[in-house]
Amino acid sequence: MQTLVVCSGGLDSVSLAHKVAAERTLSGLVTFDYGQRHRREIDYAAACAARLGVSHDVIDISGVGAALTGSSLTDDIDVPDGHYAEETMRITVVPNRNAIMLTIAFGIAAARRIASVAAAVHGGDHFIYPDCRPAFIEAFAAMQEAALDGDPAVALYTPFLHGPKSDIVAEGARHGTPFAQTWSCYKGGAQHCGRCGTCVERREAFHIADVDDPTVYADPDFWRSVT
Repeated sequence: MQTLVVCSGGLDSVSLAHKVAAERTLSGLVTFDYGQRHRREIDYAAACAARLGVSHDVIDISGVGAALTGSSLTDDIDVPDGHYAEETMRITVVPNRNAIMLTIAFGIAAARRIASVAAAVHGGDHFIYPDCRPAFIEAFAAMQEAALDGDPAVALYTPFLHGPKSDIVAEGARHGTPFAQTWSCYKGGAQHCGRCGTCVERREAFHIADVDDPTVYADPDFWRSVT
């Protein structure tokens, strides 16, 4: 099935792109610039598209992102250290981010007659991010079916929805994902900080999956103290 992958350039979405390329027909990647402080991830998405030989659309919604105030990913607010499963991580929520991005991706897929849109939401995101939960995915798919009225029909593909991030690492390894060519850190520095929620989750996932982690972290051992 032809599939358009929403790819941020992070470990999850790049692994998904490689999975789709191996198991379906990868039609292209779409990435969103919403003014995130870690926008260097966009370069990793571009590298993924080039590596897999598909088109790459970068959609500038930074004006929209600027209006979605209150998140440490878009405002001048410190990104907290710690594990995702902590209340402090709620400051990283960008309101309605996935709904906005998926709506645009579905529009692109419909215009190009691409049969499905893939997103790398996973079980580890459910606690913090409402628009990563199964209830949202089910409701969004139903909304898009009504919006397009089946002409053309575009399906939502979320193969990681119910599993932990370690499953993504295992699946990514199975499909030869070059993990060093992915970016997760929310702080957007020269290297992964090793302390923010997404760095901790990333490091923990490699450990659980028993896969070598090629990532260079500024603080490579912090994750052990918070997991």
